[in-house]
Amino acid sequence: MVKLSVIVPFYNVQTYAPDTLRSLRANARQDFEFILVDDCSADETPEILDRAARDLPGAVVVRHEKNGGLATARNTGLDAARGEHLTFLDGDDWLRPGYYEELLTAIEDLGCDFLRTDHVQCTARARSITRVPHGRRGVVMNPRDAILPADRSTSVDYAYAWAGIYHRRLLDDGLLHFRHGLRTAEDRPWIWRLHREAKSFAVVGLLGVYYRRGVASSLTQIGDVRQLDFIRAFDQVIDETAKDPEAASLLLKAVRTYCAIISHHLGSIERFEPPVARKLRSMSAAALKRMPQDVLQEALDSMDYERASRLRRLRRRPVPAEVAA
Repeated sequence: MVKLSVIVPFYNVQTYAPDTLRSLRANARQDFEFILVDDCSADETPEILDRAARDLPGAVVVRHEKNGGLATARNTGLDAARGEHLTFLDGDDWLRPGYYEELLTAIEDLGCDFLRTDHVQCTARARSITRVPHGRRGVVMNPRDAILPADRSTSVDYAYAWAGIYHRRLLDDGLLHFRHGLRTAEDRPWIWRLHREAKSFAVVGLLGVYYRRGVASSLTQIGDVRQLDFIRAFDQVIDETAKDPEAASLLLKAVRTYCAIISHHLGSIERFEPPVARKLRSMSAAALKRMPQDVLQEALDSMDYERASRLRRLRRRPVPAEVAA
């Protein structure tokens, strides 16, 4: 029986993939499988993965004929996974030896649907620990209880799919797949759905994932039109949360987070090419008009002056009909 399936998408990461794969070998176990998804890489990543398939116990290489993005690549891995538990890693990150065995032991001991962990953020030579914004550790809780309050960072703001482990029953219940085709912010509707619909979760102070920041090919570093997928992602969060029985209490958090992300992108709009910057403004203005207006007003009233002013100006901006649709 496969105890753990590890899903690792790769796309044009020839510089980093060898480190990633070495760290997987240092985590291999007879009952672990590693599903390596090549998302139609155009560099030497496919050859690196072919060699890994021979050297890494439990490795399976799956290839896309067409680049689909991180969400689609993870879905491909989920569809192939056989494990009782599942986790993720990105193709440019790495692990400390023996981490997955400890992670599996932690979720088996606690018996919950999913487990969230801290991680180490790596930028050039600098290292810093990023913690799950949840105070109680090693205690099984209802995930819904970790969504609020609206004006503080909570577990739904810590959206990294690879910072945790998930029981297969979540996959069987349709809670682990990502929205097909999302190029960025794919973790946001995913983590909100988990916290709304899973039955139990816990947080443990277990460090083992090293998250590489500042990679030139990462979408977080590229100001192109793919970055605007955050709007589709957060529209999904709002739409699904609005249908929740507790929408009256949860929507303020969802809307306030959406507004904060819009403000963040507008505050660094110079990194976008002019046509993309114009599209960002018009799509963001349309998004504000789609939000529940009473909840939006409450969210803006709760934000600091600079961000609230920026968003109120945008809210007054006329939106072309084709964008509003």
